[in-house]
Amino acid sequence: MTEETPGFEEKPDVPSGADDAEPKAAPEKEAAPAGDANQTAGLVAELDQVRTALGERTADLQRLQAEYQNYRRRVERDRIAVKEIAVANLLTELLPVLDDIGRAREHGELLGGFKSVAESLETTAAKMGLTQFGKEGEPFDPTIHEALMHSYAPDVTETTCVAILQPGYRIGERTIRPARVAVAEPQPGAQTVKAEDEAGDEKDNGPEEG
Repeated sequence: MTEETPGFEEKPDVPSGADDAEPKAAPEKEAAPAGDANQTAGLVAELDQVRTALGERTADLQRLQAEYQNYRRRVERDRIAVKEIAVANLLTELLPVLDDIGRAREHGELLGGFKSVAESLETTAAKMGLTQFGKEGEPFDPTIHEALMHSYAPDVTETTCVAILQPGYRIGERTIRPARVAVAEPQPGAQTVKAEDEAGDEKDNGPEEG
């Protein structure tokens, strides 16, 4: 007789590998959610909208910057123009005083303290851009000269300033007063006589024929 141990049940012997022989169900693949594609498309569309809006805002900013730069240049140009006009008006009022100083200098009356004040005034006017022009012997230019006297002279070949009655003044390229001058033109017929004389000299100096 076989003795049984109390509390334990004997299990029948199971061949090794029997559990492994049982087929296992293959794991099912998880299907991608159907909403992912739609969500991605929505994000791409939103990104395109953001890029478009960014491009528009950038263009607006560039346009505003260009307008501001143009505004600054216009303001600076206007400021310079106003300054030049103010300086020109001031110096124009001083021209009679400068004329008196010039006449006093010509007559030898620029002496003592008056001379120092006059020279200081002329120096200040020059620093503000005022320059004097007009010299005897220079060709007459109607854009900067005003002819007050007219005559003929045999020793000029073109209309020439023979006397400066009142000097002209300019600030930079802007003439604030033309030079008032006396002009002389070539003597009528002088050019013809001169041309004939030159032609005769050339003929006399020509090569002699052997």
